[in-house]
Amino acid sequence: MEAFLDKLKEDLENAIEGRHRRLVVLSGNDPQKLGEALSKVLLLYDKLREEKGLGEGKVLYVFHDEFPEARQIKDVAKGSVKENAKKIKLEIRVYEESNKLLGTTYQGIVLDLTRDLKPNDVGRLVEVVEGGSPVILLVPTWEEWDEWETIFKKNLCVPQYPQPRHVFITWFKRKILEHPSHVYHVDKDKKVKQELFESPKYKKKELEIPKEIRFPKKLYALALTQDQVEVIHSMEWMLGRKKKHRVLVITADRGRGKSGALGIALAGFVQAFSKSKSGFVKVIVTSGDPFGVQTLFKLLMKAAETIGMKAKKIERDGTIYEVHGESWSVEYWPPLKAAEKNADLVVVDEAAGVPVPVLHKIWRNHKRSVYATTIHGYEGAGRGFNVRFLPTLLNDKGTEIKHVKMDEPIRYAPGDPVERWLYDVLLLDAEPAKLDEEDLKAIEEGRLKYLRLDPKWLFSKEGEDLLRNLFGIYVLAHYRNEPDDLGMIADAPHHSVRAVATDTGKVVGALQLAEEGPIPEDMIDDLLRGGKIPGNIIPDRFLKHLRVRDFAFTRGWRVVRIATHPEVQGKGIGTFALAKASEEAKERGYDWIASGFGVTEKLLKFWIRSGFLPVHMSPDRNPTSGEFTILVAKPLTPKLKWMILEANRLFRRKVLLSLHLNYRTLEWDAAKLILETDPIPINPSLRKPKLHPVDVDRLWIYSYGPMTFEAASDLIYRLAITYWSQPRKWRPEIDEDTKITLITKVLQGRDWEEVEEETKIKFRKQVAVLKEFGRRCLRTYWNIEKEGGTGVSNENVEYFVSRYGKKVFDIE
Repeated sequence: MEAFLDKLKEDLENAIEGRHRRLVVLSGNDPQKLGEALSKVLLLYDKLREEKGLGEGKVLYVFHDEFPEARQIKDVAKGSVKENAKKIKLEIRVYEESNKLLGTTYQGIVLDLTRDLKPNDVGRLVEVVEGGSPVILLVPTWEEWDEWETIFKKNLCVPQYPQPRHVFITWFKRKILEHPSHVYHVDKDKKVKQELFESPKYKKKELEIPKEIRFPKKLYALALTQDQVEVIHSMEWMLGRKKKHRVLVITADRGRGKSGALGIALAGFVQAFSKSKSGFVKVIVTSGDPFGVQTLFKLLMKAAETIGMKAKKIERDGTIYEVHGESWSVEYWPPLKAAEKNADLVVVDEAAGVPVPVLHKIWRNHKRSVYATTIHGYEGAGRGFNVRFLPTLLNDKGTEIKHVKMDEPIRYAPGDPVERWLYDVLLLDAEPAKLDEEDLKAIEEGRLKYLRLDPKWLFSKEGEDLLRNLFGIYVLAHYRNEPDDLGMIADAPHHSVRAVATDTGKVVGALQLAEEGPIPEDMIDDLLRGGKIPGNIIPDRFLKHLRVRDFAFTRGWRVVRIATHPEVQGKGIGTFALAKASEEAKERGYDWIASGFGVTEKLLKFWIRSGFLPVHMSPDRNPTSGEFTILVAKPLTPKLKWMILEANRLFRRKVLLSLHLNYRTLEWDAAKLILETDPIPINPSLRKPKLHPVDVDRLWIYSYGPMTFEAASDLIYRLAITYWSQPRKWRPEIDEDTKITLITKVLQGRDWEEVEEETKIKFRKQVAVLKEFGRRCLRTYWNIEKEGGTGVSNENVEYFVSRYGKKVFDIE
């Protein structure tokens, strides 16, 4: 190993000079040998730090503490470092804490991958290491590692497919060998590969602070790069008092210091804004989870202290949720809550991980908002944010936008070889294919091909370009895309990948499909009682909500993802993909094809056009996406046709009767579309609502007289329920505005003003269409025109008397 260490020392010396990182891989199954080899590498690094006059460094060590072998490796290395090292200390953590390490900085890292390789963990943790440091991976024996059963792989399995595929680690190994790295086989005491990287000597640039500034100069001194200076200065622009919306957009790759710069800038903002505003200054910070904004809060505390502002923090379990002073506060709220709350400024960190509808709500509801997002990173894709959100803002005349791009890394110098490897292995920079005129012509003419892709080939050298284009489409089409998704495509045994390509060879559509069912017989009763099962989302929901045991014995495909190249959406590519997937599912003998997604009217229309029916919807909005998750299904066999039709009928009844409760905030266009998917009416025999004669007369005086809606709301509610429950041929004819008003005002019970804001139907029009609805019901169900309203007839009084007795009405 001495020759290996000599070359590693030479490379690390260059890395320190160039402020770059180096990738070191130690492979073996003997925990004692692995621990000893790791100790030699760490002590070599320690000695180098001493020779270079560097201060004490923290090396992060992350492992799975439930495995004895992993504990043994850690103990050997920890003991050796504690006894012999002078310039480094090990900080021991477990993978379950990886979220909490976001935004921290270390002078080296050891990732024990001997028991697991979770792509998200690699993406998160490698980026906490600063330049001039080693990134050390501990892995099983090199030749056996490909088919190692890791925790991640096991969690991808389902009862029907208990063994994973072994594709991702083979890809991971290939990418290590394709990039500059040091790979040593500890068990065989020989190097697998050793390639040095020539880093240019790093020269720190002097920062230029703008001459005219409104924030204290001490704040600018906290910046580490010129890009951070630009972010801080741009936050001064947010102080403007114009009537228009002010939006600051910050885009950067991972590790560019956007969160830290925002934390520093917020101290200046609240101080300056409080001087110009009487009253309390409130800033809301949001992100997919509170761990993502810890760097922002920590730098805010530091910045506040630097400029003499008294600041206190509110923590829960070591996580900061608020920093506040006497007349200001900066608070974390989840995205949906942030959209609804009042604030002087809203800051969205990792905006690409927040659904576009929620971003729109935040923008519309606040005069000042900041959107910071990673272009390439495990949290989401900034380009997707650019494609789906920014165009709306740019086209809005009432919005002013300032855009800052951050390029310079904070922790290491540009051109870092470990960053290049990380982006390559996790496809963080995957892009869709570039389309030319010939490709666009092929799409217009429908010259499309349906590709059935083998994951093993897809992750090979031959298939890699197609994989990048396909994954790039996912990145742009979905609000959240993670490295774990890449691992799932590779190794989930029940998942299949399909693509749509032009006959010119460009990938323009992508599908990910999961086989679900049949459910093992010994699990059915448990699921009916509320038990859980890995995967099998569609059978599980059918058992729990439709309660039909037979569905457990069926098999089908769940569409996990379907995405179209962003430049050619709306041209039938998705519809083509679903049609071909349905054909293939039939060939395979499947009973159904289904999917689940955050419901919007546009998306639901797309699925309904392809023959799918809605069958279930979550009773609560997803706390991250802010949407109700809906399931849609399409039968492929006669037996499944009646099950799915009945599921749709019962689902519509559930929605209809819950619009005033669980689904009161469901968007009206989605609610209307759900109620109108009615191949079987909710109540096929309902010809006429059963109203008491007194109620019929009340309906007349409401429809033709002075009675207000509030006095007759119980009647209109019952009639609305009848309208959406009975066959179409027996319904009164009403226009679209009436349907919308029935859903929003009557069934959801919203205020007149709220209905007007949501639907753009004016108050007077709402009142008018509801009265007209009453008249149409009178004509359709009771054949009553304007003449009427003379009270309850003697005949009906006799009926009351015979039923309840004279004393009730005090009739002689």
